[in-house]
Amino acid sequence: MKTFETEIEIAAPIDRVWHVLTKEMPLNPTPFGILRFDGTINQSAKIKLWSEVSPKRAFALSVDIFDAPKKMLWRGGMPFGLFTGKRTFTLSHETGGCRFHMKEVFTGPMSGMLCKSMPDLTPSFAKFAQALKTQAETQ
Repeated sequence: MKTFETEIEIAAPIDRVWHVLTKEMPLNPTPFGILRFDGTINQSAKIKLWSEVSPKRAFALSVDIFDAPKKMLWRGGMPFGLFTGKRTFTLSHETGGCRFHMKEVFTGPMSGMLCKSMPDLTPSFAKFAQALKTQAETQ
């Protein structure tokens, strides 16, 4: 099992941050480290994205949890659970705004082998969180 995560305080209301995350980011994904985004984020949606980390690869994902404005989970991977990535986005109320937490966990029988060739996603996660903060705080 391999895990990446980031957390940041955002001086904006939780509803505003959720809106940026689920409505604005798909329309302008570049500041978030996403080259292209296809789909609409909502419960049980199928989405696809291309990231700066792996620009030639499309990541097909499903939105398994969509609990506005608190939690969302995207899941993707290989058939039969051989390799699964679960990215959880969590927002919680804080004085003066909210806290954003993003975590991705990779599991499955092939995760050990595949994670060895995976780059460090920490800088990508930090970029995503900072873009969310900037977008939410500037409007």
